[in-house]
Amino acid sequence: MKRIGFFALGLAVLALLFACGPAAPKTVKFGVFEPLTGANAGGGALEVEGIKLANELYPTVTVGGKEYKIELVIADNKSDKVEAANAAQRLVDKDKVHVVLGSWGSSLSMAAGPIVKQAKTPAVGLSCTNPLVTKGNEYYFRVCFLDPFQGTVMATYAAKELGAKKAVIIREVSNDYSVGLAKYFVDSFKQLTGDDASILAELNYNTGDTDFAAQLTEIKKFKPDVIFAPGNFTESALIIKQARELGIKTPFLGGDTWETPEFLDVGKAAVEGAVFSTFFATEVPITETSKVFLDAYRQKYNKEPAAVTALGFDGYLVARAAIEKAQSLDKVKIRDEIAKTANFPGAAGMITLDAEGDAVKSAVIKTVKDGKFSYLATVQP
Repeated sequence: MKRIGFFALGLAVLALLFACGPAAPKTVKFGVFEPLTGANAGGGALEVEGIKLANELYPTVTVGGKEYKIELVIADNKSDKVEAANAAQRLVDKDKVHVVLGSWGSSLSMAAGPIVKQAKTPAVGLSCTNPLVTKGNEYYFRVCFLDPFQGTVMATYAAKELGAKKAVIIREVSNDYSVGLAKYFVDSFKQLTGDDASILAELNYNTGDTDFAAQLTEIKKFKPDVIFAPGNFTESALIIKQARELGIKTPFLGGDTWETPEFLDVGKAAVEGAVFSTFFATEVPITETSKVFLDAYRQKYNKEPAAVTALGFDGYLVARAAIEKAQSLDKVKIRDEIAKTANFPGAAGMITLDAEGDAVKSAVIKTVKDGKFSYLATVQP
């Protein structure tokens, strides 16, 4: 009788569990997908700063009248494409995040693309500017501009502001971001100069290289008016430093990856005068959110934030707002609301996503002056 009684009790408990359905989640999980080690760690750390700051200021989200705590699940993609795919898989399969934020490095974001698409988990890129991140992937979005625009901005600066007629490209050939941005600069520069021979050479190096004597010897021989060197912050700073040591005084231009403390630390005095495009300047706050972000960041860190830190802040806010609009923790519904993002006031400017999930944003041009990043101009799309 006792055995029958316990058996009946067990059946009753199971019936109750099935009647109630699965337990509701206690938190909303934001997967933070960034390089925290490896060649891109400096950039990943800057984006994580912005995400964490947003989480401190806006730690909850309200769905169906219930307030949920937003939990950050941080995954290190280790600056490696294979590790990036593995990290993304863990976030969607094991951690069961509701949304993914990141990554610094377009190649890393592209490695995660098929995984978030298959899992139907929305991802918000922060500073990944290669068009292929979002192309054909209805689950990947971004809060930054794209490389075709960035390449045009810097080619225009070279041709119009510097009066350059001839250029040399030195690119990080193992980096999709660098290769793509170089191509857009080349295409635009040729069009602006009206000269298909305006690019004297396109020289390559690999991620992690430290000796650029061969490439710089070629550059010295060509005597260009400008050198466009889009690449990771460490290698780019070493290239400029070694160029100056060889007596090359030609202006160097680059992209958004240069705006890290490591670029200044490695390059030191050699990178004075280097000019690059980026996403945001603290000198020209754009929205009320810009002011909230800047005040909170300065109070917490007692320094000025990098542009990608503002983008990390914005990616978090866009995802949070989409959940509140969806009034659901269903990932497809969250994805649909992210896609509708329009005139959203972010720290780095107003965010409107186009049909590809890309933000239509202005670009900022900065230079290195007195060992610091200094604002030069804003360029509208």
